[in-house]
Formats: sequence, C-alpha cells, structure tokens
Amino acid sequence: MTRVFVHGNPETALVWSELSSALRRRGVHDQLMLSPPGFGAAVPEGFEPSRLNYRDWLIGELEKLGGEIDLVGHDWGAGHVYAVAAARPDLLRSWAADCAGLLHPDYQWHPAAQVWQTAGAGEAAIARIVALSGEQLSTAFGVPARLGPEMAKGLDEQMGRCILTLYRSAVQPAMRELGGQLAAAARRPALLIHATNDPFVPPEMAFDVAERTGAQILTLSKMGHWWMLEDAEAAAEGLTTFWSTLAPAD
Repeated sequence: MTRVFVHGNPETALVWSELSSALRRRGVHDQLMLSPPGFGAAVPEGFEPSRLNYRDWLIGELEKLGGEIDLVGHDWGAGHVYAVAAARPDLLRSWAADCAGLLHPDYQWHPAAQVWQTAGAGEAAIARIVALSGEQLSTAFGVPARLGPEMAKGLDEQMGRCILTLYRSAVQPAMRELGGQLAAAARRPALLIHATNDPFVPPEMAFDVAERTGAQILTLSKMGHWWMLEDAEAAAEGLTTFWSTLAPAD
C-alpha cells in the first residue's frame, strides 16, 4: 500500500513534511511525495505545463508505481488528483483532496488566478511574486511563517512560467467540466478535506461536490489553506481513519 501525495502552487513537497511525520507516528510508512514538473521538480524538455499534461504526468507516475495507491492532493495537486480520478480511477484504491469547490458548477477563480489568466497582467504579477521574500509571502498570501522561506527559494522564473500556463489552461468552464467528468466516472472511496477557513476556494462548496461524487468529508474546523501545517496531527488522524475503513483495491 502506497500513499502518494501531490502538492500545489507555488509549493514544493516540503509542504507535506509535518503531516508525513504525523502519519509515520501512526504507522503509515510507505509514503511517496510527487512534485509536479516546475513545482520542485525539473521540467522535462518539451513538456507544456497545462492541466491535462499534468494529469497525464501523474497518470504515468502512478502507472510506474503500480500496486494499491491512496492518492492525496493539495491545492493544484488536488486538481491533478481530481483529473486522475476522473480519467483513470482504475489506478487508485482511494483518493483524498482539498479545494473541492474547484469542481463546483458555480466556482469562479479567485482574483489572483484571474490576473494570472490575463495576458500581460499575469506576467507582471508573477514577476512581483517571484521577487518576494519568505516573510513577504507569509504576509501577502497567509503562508505559514515556517514555510515562507523555503517556498520563496523554490519560487523562481521557471515556476512562474508554469503557473501562468497551468492557470490559463484552466479558464472556466474547464474546472466545471472536470467536476462533471468526475461525477460520471467509476467511483473509488474518496475523501474531501474541508478546511473551513480556506480563503481561496469557498469551503461550503465541498458539500455539493461530495454529494455529486459520493465522497466522504473530513472537516478541519478553523483551519485554512495550509491545514497540513496548521494541525498535522488532526489531519493525520482524519486520513488514517479514512484509510482504515477501506477494502483492498479491485
């Protein structure tokens, strides 16, 4: 059994460090942290960082891994998880992800994303973000202070280019359509991580998405976008409880 974790934007796998330790204390040792190209990993020659290419990248990684996989995603990592669960549920024993509102029929991208999706304005905004220090990232985006410096190290021009292409490939109705595809796909046991204070995706949308996809909900009260750092013990307990109920994959 392998638990595979995929992080988002503008992050590296460091975001999982405290959750990983909390899971190990609960006996979960077979963990694999996958970094999407451009987000803590090199961008292969010829790779276009679009949402569908990230989906196919993740499918390829899971095919190589094989076996029983519990897939976990955060932020755009959640978007990649949803895309895989919609296209290749046969690769998964289960999936878990946050930012469920991304799939809601009424979801609109947050203001920063809409700027990144705009030619010219997006390039200028990303250039400003790349220049921020860790402390400035924490102030501007609510990044946990202990994550800010490492996030700033990884946030370079290459990541900036990937951010722009990724978000521009996901202009609505792309995510709404993904929600419909996931609702129609063969179901695997699923868990939506409902962080009630996430400012980037309306948390209340998780309930409608859960109904459409048959997913369970793990509510993390008063936690925000970086719930895995705010209370790693609570997050680990919720995930291990979910996994403990699962039967072996088909």
